[in-house]
Amino acid sequence: GELYAGDAGEKLADLLRGLVAASAPLSFAAIEWPDVMEALIAPETVKPAQGTDRNIAIWGALEARLQHVDTLVIGGLNEGVWPRKPESDRFMSRLMKTGIDLEPPERRIGLAAHDFQMAMGARKVLLARSARAGDAPAVPSRWLQRLLTFIGNDQATALRRRGDELLAWARALDTGPKRDFAPRPQPKPPLPVRPGHFSVTEIETLRRDPYAIYARRILGLMPLDPLIRDPGAAERGTLFHAILHLFSSEVADPRAPDALAGLIAAGRACFAEAVLPADVEAVWWPRFEKLAANIIEWERTRADAVVQRHAEERAGKTVIGQSGVTLSGYADRVDLLAGGMADILDYKTGSSPSKAQAHTLLAPQLALEGALLRRGAFKDLGMREPSQLAFIRLKPNGEVFEESILEHNRQPRTAADLAEEAWARLEKLLIHYADPATGYLSRALPFREGETDGDYDHLARVLEWSAGGDAGDEGGEA
Repeated sequence: GELYAGDAGEKLADLLRGLVAASAPLSFAAIEWPDVMEALIAPETVKPAQGTDRNIAIWGALEARLQHVDTLVIGGLNEGVWPRKPESDRFMSRLMKTGIDLEPPERRIGLAAHDFQMAMGARKVLLARSARAGDAPAVPSRWLQRLLTFIGNDQATALRRRGDELLAWARALDTGPKRDFAPRPQPKPPLPVRPGHFSVTEIETLRRDPYAIYARRILGLMPLDPLIRDPGAAERGTLFHAILHLFSSEVADPRAPDALAGLIAAGRACFAEAVLPADVEAVWWPRFEKLAANIIEWERTRADAVVQRHAEERAGKTVIGQSGVTLSGYADRVDLLAGGMADILDYKTGSSPSKAQAHTLLAPQLALEGALLRRGAFKDLGMREPSQLAFIRLKPNGEVFEESILEHNRQPRTAADLAEEAWARLEKLLIHYADPATGYLSRALPFREGETDGDYDHLARVLEWSAGGDAGDEGGEA
């Protein structure tokens, strides 16, 4: 029994069940089985259940009937809860059911009584019920009433006395001294240690979760990677970006007959460099092959208007207005057009940020890249006007499409207009943080309501201060 105890034992039992159920024959000599089992067990990992006590289980009536425990708590012993009231069928009346020999509603009460009787056979049983149901006193279950009547007042009083001790413990939790929740953190470091430079990718974090900027840039705390972790969405996005960068630098004209072969070759080179686990590559490579043909097709639809393509173009440090803070960054793709303007494109393998977030400048990266282009920050491109700001969506099903952020809810804007508004907002935000009284608020504008899996949410004790009601103030200076 000890061999199969706990989470590790359950994992082992599942593995052995899988071997027994395997359709392929497993014929090995007896002397080889220890090595075979070691090889089978080696890649398995045990993940303990989170947020639960291993010694406590919440069961339904059927589960409780089939298992044995040291102490069993039978809750809900109110009439109408256990047993439930017989409910009339909206489709068939009682008479109709009797005519075709269907079970009457009362049979469920009999089954519930059987479950109750089986549960009462545990070594130690706690019988619990609520004294009130809504605004009215609750009626004890018929089984509880019969039990107390049968044993008499003296025995019933002794049972209640033992229960009073447990109730006293529960009430003590509510009557103890009040302790305030941890306050929502808003550290206010001195101005000399505050960041004097940002990349375009950090600005959204500065707006949404300033505390993360404080923890990373001022405290110098970097999140640790998990010890065991397969490549995920972030790594896939980085890999596909690298492939498209290599393709853009090596294939000058996507209209060339060998353009698709060039993209596939770039993919093979980047996949080989990434050294992915075999099972991950087996999924990602066919997905890339589906994308490749559609990428070339998309490239050819815009090739006539494009004079030159620039991938991973770097924008140097540029001072942001009166704030004194500088901004720099990389653009996934800048296409120079025949008329002298330029399109700024951002490859996205996921769904975030959305077009609406980029248009309303909740995710201002593309718009800020447009502002940097207008100021000549891209040294190799000179000072140019942006024509288009768009996401290039690379979908898992192989679909490739261009999604402009310049229009949302029938509100079209020019790239220059959106870029300048993003620049002005950023200048205002940075001047706001130049005030010593301004703190770096935790989760000022969260990505999703109730989400608490940010790199620094644990450090900010988000679960504690949000449980205390402080979460309603989210929005802060954002």
